[in-house]
Amino acid sequence: MTAGFTHLEAEGVSVLVEHRPRGLPRVLHWGAALGPLAADDAAAIARGVSRQSPPGTLDAAWQVTLSPAEGDGWTGRPGLQLRRRGVLHHSRWAETDRAATDAELTVSARDAASTLLLTIRISIEAGGVVWVEHRLRHEGEGDAEPVEVEWLEATFPVPTTTDTLTTFDGRWTREKRPVTTAMPAGSTVRQSRRGRPGHDAPTMLIASERPPLWTTGRAWAAHAAWSSDVTYRVDRVTDAVTLIGAGELLRPGEVVLQPGDEYAAPRVAFSWTDAGLDALAARTHTWLRARAQHPSSPRPLVLNTWEAVYFDHDQERLLALAERAAEVGIERFVLDDGWFQGRRDDTTSLGDWVVDGDVWPDGLVPLADRVHGLGMQFGLWFEPEMVSLDSDVARAHPEWLLHDPGHLDHEPELSWRTQYVLDLANPDAYAHVLGQIDAVVREVGVDFIKWDHNRDLVESTHDGRPGGHVQMLAVYRLIAALKERHPALEIESCSSGGARTDLGILEVCDRVWASDSNDPVERQDIQRWTGLLLPPELVGAHVGPTTSHSSGRTTALSYRMATSLMGSAGFEWDILECDADEAAALRRFGALYKELRPVVHAGRTVHADLRDPAWRVTGFATDDASVVVVATVASLEDARAERLRLAWLDHERRYAVRVRTEIGAAEYGWIAPEWYTAGGVDLPGRVLAEAGLQLPTLWPVQAFVLHVTPLD
Repeated sequence: MTAGFTHLEAEGVSVLVEHRPRGLPRVLHWGAALGPLAADDAAAIARGVSRQSPPGTLDAAWQVTLSPAEGDGWTGRPGLQLRRRGVLHHSRWAETDRAATDAELTVSARDAASTLLLTIRISIEAGGVVWVEHRLRHEGEGDAEPVEVEWLEATFPVPTTTDTLTTFDGRWTREKRPVTTAMPAGSTVRQSRRGRPGHDAPTMLIASERPPLWTTGRAWAAHAAWSSDVTYRVDRVTDAVTLIGAGELLRPGEVVLQPGDEYAAPRVAFSWTDAGLDALAARTHTWLRARAQHPSSPRPLVLNTWEAVYFDHDQERLLALAERAAEVGIERFVLDDGWFQGRRDDTTSLGDWVVDGDVWPDGLVPLADRVHGLGMQFGLWFEPEMVSLDSDVARAHPEWLLHDPGHLDHEPELSWRTQYVLDLANPDAYAHVLGQIDAVVREVGVDFIKWDHNRDLVESTHDGRPGGHVQMLAVYRLIAALKERHPALEIESCSSGGARTDLGILEVCDRVWASDSNDPVERQDIQRWTGLLLPPELVGAHVGPTTSHSSGRTTALSYRMATSLMGSAGFEWDILECDADEAAALRRFGALYKELRPVVHAGRTVHADLRDPAWRVTGFATDDASVVVVATVASLEDARAERLRLAWLDHERRYAVRVRTEIGAAEYGWIAPEWYTAGGVDLPGRVLAEAGLQLPTLWPVQAFVLHVTPLD
């Protein structure tokens, strides 16, 4: 192929690619839109960022290719690593084909030393998210040697002015904890090896100029749209451009290409911002909302029965719970774990997706019919990827377990949470699960599935090879098949809470359960950092009991409801135990949620950069209104609190700011400004954005909701 340049530009983002006579193309610029470029301009840019003029002979990379390799003089982590005959294979790529539009480039290249074809696609999609996908095909014939793929990762360059790296960490009930450090030297990876991203998943990698803020600053981010093992990488070498990237983590021998085989690496999303983390989130939120399958109906107010009844399924009590749910405005009633054959605790029966006749002698149809008759949707809990050894299916088909069959006698080494994994890449196991779930959904009239995944994968083996890759592809196919059979069915991704929260699972699911913690203090951070990737309508956020079962913390009902308002709201609580005042508060909250969700679930997510670490301020803004949840998670540092600046408001408009008291009043100390105690104030947007409003001195773990509407 001839040398030249491809300039992609859309959504305020440019990607400038240089094609060379030899080797793969390289990215010269990714970030702010450059505007129209003539061929001479692109060539001048290449000269402007080049290392030196010929005949210089320094053997080191400067601008690296779309798949950097040692042969390019690159001393960081290769973008692709292959083995032939057990030995490292060094590819020599020559571009053979390219096709480009204004916002998409597809390049194919062949390896001169093998029969491998590498195809790379770069596309700027809605919101300015740059998607990069790689495919590697073995085009050999007959007895051509197989090729093992050790990894195939997408990388993009970032400026060396980036000096800060942010990823995420966490644990069960405390997911999405940001970890911000100085940019590490050399080649660094963070990996998940749990068969799911995990509660401690990196989730995304953000390279920023100085520690990131919500409203200001430049940053570049990468996210792997894959729901199993992943690698996030950054390469900060001293003699070349800095790279960030991600890809699937493959075990040795997991992907071996025979002639005719192809490996499609998971897509990786790259996002850039010059206006802080809120603008970074807005790109992905815009992309998600532009999808054809994005939920378009109002997100229903949910009651999930788990923390109400646990495994104690009593038909009359659950019918009464459904009646109370309808009274307070619930729109979706979800029956959680414990409904299926023999399931009285968490040690048995996974894989036998048949209604338990001892507990439900008339089946689940009467409950579902009553729920539907009350005007609510009916949801049901499944854990389709798992199996209990104490189950009919495991006794009949022990070969269906996704584990090394040589070690099944050593259950304590393999079991996790007293359960195992079903090998869904096995066609018979797949058909069993699909058939049983399909039958229940069809017979009962299930509108919603809570799809759980409560353990890590251990020694996963399918047909003698590591099985994580084929297992994840089978899960995607299974969910897609169920939704094809039941087009109105919605499915929530739950994985012990938020252990599988990524753009890969969102291709087939309709929301995620952000955490098994309904402690609103923990949820304030879990939800705001989950919101860096996902918009609020895709994030389940429920009001739990007065005392949280996951933390033991006791919190006010007003605080729990304010926190729930920040997502796809609901309850996970035995509301039959609520007194008259609490029941009235629940009804008011239901009405408030329904009034405000058009703003929360369609607006831009915005934050205020406050100095005091005790504050949490999360807002949602459309052109017509804003909803702002103001909360504390600890005691304030100063007696005189900061001012809250609503920086996203239009300076030229005038606004009414109102405190919505339906959920109850926040408790505060000796300082409460007049605007707050009076219930609100009317001011120009410029004043609210620049001067702001004095915050009251809230007690720890208190919250209030502001509703901001234009007056003109």
